[in-house]
Amino acid sequence: MRLPKYHWSCALHFNLNSAARFAMMSKAINSFIAEARVTLTEQRDRVILAMCQTGRESQERVSYRRDELEGLCEAAGAQVIAVVTQKRPAVDPRTFFGEGKVLELVDLVERSEATLVVADRELSPAQVRNLERYLPCRVIDRTQLILDIFARRAITREGRVQVEMAQLSYLLPRLTGRGAEMSRLGGGIGTRGPGETKLELDRRRIRTRLTGLRRELEAIARQRATARDKRLRDVPTVALVGYTNAGKTTLQGRWVADKGGGGVVGGENRLFDTLDPAARQVSTRLGHPYVVIDTVGFVENLPHHLVEAFRSTLEEVRYADVIVIVVDAGHAPGAHLMTTRRVLADLSALDKPIITFFNKIDTVAERPGPDVGALASLYGSAAHGNLEELYQTVERQLELDEVRVTIHVREDDTRWQSLLRGGRIEHAETTASGEWQMTAVTSRKQAHLWQQMQQDGSEHDNRHP
Repeated sequence: MRLPKYHWSCALHFNLNSAARFAMMSKAINSFIAEARVTLTEQRDRVILAMCQTGRESQERVSYRRDELEGLCEAAGAQVIAVVTQKRPAVDPRTFFGEGKVLELVDLVERSEATLVVADRELSPAQVRNLERYLPCRVIDRTQLILDIFARRAITREGRVQVEMAQLSYLLPRLTGRGAEMSRLGGGIGTRGPGETKLELDRRRIRTRLTGLRRELEAIARQRATARDKRLRDVPTVALVGYTNAGKTTLQGRWVADKGGGGVVGGENRLFDTLDPAARQVSTRLGHPYVVIDTVGFVENLPHHLVEAFRSTLEEVRYADVIVIVVDAGHAPGAHLMTTRRVLADLSALDKPIITFFNKIDTVAERPGPDVGALASLYGSAAHGNLEELYQTVERQLELDEVRVTIHVREDDTRWQSLLRGGRIEHAETTASGEWQMTAVTSRKQAHLWQQMQQDGSEHDNRHP
């Protein structure tokens, strides 16, 4: 006798071994995400932006947010065909826009054959549900758009795990009412039904998946910490941080080409081009090595799900010896600098030495004002300009800049050899007392170490005449 489908599934479930059950659960989760995640389709979506100008927000501020949202849509492969803006004291808690503006939006969607509406801020599940009742197309918010871009850009296993964690964390509280197959009933007496049973099952699957992802990410974080500890023992580190599309990846590529004896493929002109931090070793003219790390770009109001998921990656900044903030000089440099500093504050990294580099200076007619909170503000172009001043400023902060020293040593004293690691002797002669007098070029760090060795040796000689 053949069992009904539901009972047949249950019979299979209880006879599978643990590995098969895990594989079956993973397949179900992936299938559920594919069905439930409202994202951009493979075809180029025709997008209408829905923006709310609330309170005393200036028109300049609204224009800035619109440009950024258009850039995000472009990065996701969508085409923005219209922008609908409404000025009101606050967003409508039911439908985001007021009723009249919603009807206007419905008419525009139908006439323009738009396939997607993107709201300029995070929507509640109820707002999405109510808007989709009116509109003949899908509705997503800015957070979902950013999550979609991150999912497209993630390459490494760590990046994919972090993105999936962020997606599931965002999706979990929004499961109620997702899809026609789920019950729209709420909690309370008399409201339970088969739909809610499926909802609870979906939630349990996602929580189980999140637990597994957290464990995997913790293991990856431990591996990253081990690699970082080894790197910190060997060479100093410079972290490139800043707003997305400021030119960090291009700058790292130039740095390696100029100081590393090789080349790195430059970044593309798109938002969130780099998700996975890339560490590249470069050297000073004397051969002293240091590491330049390219980090994930920031954006205003970066979704907290992403911040939490990418915390282990972002915390690379905390362990850097020097932070270089890269700012696009031609695109709202003040606002982008403020956002970057806010994220650095959240990471407790503002106590690090900071150098601000205003990039793409060849695209503006007037230089932005200096960053008063930085040790130095420099201007240039990572793609086309001379970056020697930036290199020298960073190396000076790392104490890897060149200095000329004159030392006096006895003939049998070999400690001076440590001074010449990566340095060179310019002149050497013997004095009347039989000592060697040498003029050498070395790094400031090595010169300080030599000075400390000399002081320690003098103290030792004084204690043992």
